[in-house]
Amino acid sequence: MNWFTDRHFFLLAVIGYGLSTVYSVFLWRKGFRRDDHINYFLLLAAFALHTTAMIKRGFSIASCPVNNLYEATTFISWTIVAAYLVLGIYRPLRFLGAFAAPVLLAIGVFALMPDLDRKPAGAQPDFSHGLVSLHAATILLAYGAFGLGATAAGMFLTQQHDLKFHKLRAVLSLLPPIQRLETVTFRLVLAGFVLFSIGLAAGPLLTESDHAKDWGDPKVVWSVLLWLVYLAVIAGHYKRLQSSRAFAATVIAVFLFLLLTFWGVNLLSPLHHPMPS
Repeated sequence: MNWFTDRHFFLLAVIGYGLSTVYSVFLWRKGFRRDDHINYFLLLAAFALHTTAMIKRGFSIASCPVNNLYEATTFISWTIVAAYLVLGIYRPLRFLGAFAAPVLLAIGVFALMPDLDRKPAGAQPDFSHGLVSLHAATILLAYGAFGLGATAAGMFLTQQHDLKFHKLRAVLSLLPPIQRLETVTFRLVLAGFVLFSIGLAAGPLLTESDHAKDWGDPKVVWSVLLWLVYLAVIAGHYKRLQSSRAFAATVIAVFLFLLLTFWGVNLLSPLHHPMPS
């Protein structure tokens, strides 16, 4: 079955995320008053296929599969669904899946674009193998935590809307209380920030090149900017400088910015996407 490559397994995983998205529409239309275990197991099955794809890719290249945009994108989506499956063990948080599934589907479809799965061209930076795995894994795990935090923020805004305009629907809903959703959102963003900080701290140790020049790399500048933005979001929420609704909306907006700019910045980065010499 060697013809069944890691991309085939990932395609099946994306189909699983698509089925979960369709079922999530059903949950949305019923106001989250239906049993949610079906959606959980759909995402669990897709996660198993996704994990198989990543393992096959890792063995085929004999390294952590984060060497191009396809691999980085699949890693980000994998961290999102992995975090959801852990949180989903606690049933009141299981409806995160109805919000996460469309995000996973969109990321998966994007990752399947052929141009993203390219072999690195030209000379590569002289990475230390242990540190590059730490750097890549922690930063991509951070992106996953930010994504799930944005998902929880979306649930918070939905529940708040229901409480304001459809009080009976909010009472009957199986969504957790908005106070708990706000706490979950903050903790996920905080966890992502800690992982992101660890990943950035490992960055300067990865190459033997001119570090002053590396600080001008578009991806490095973008990462530092993103770190400062999330620091401001966390500090603002901790100091209660903004409303809970504004906090949730900001978390979603920053993650959308991350998604929309991540791939472009990677392509512009000589350090992370070296051009042929």
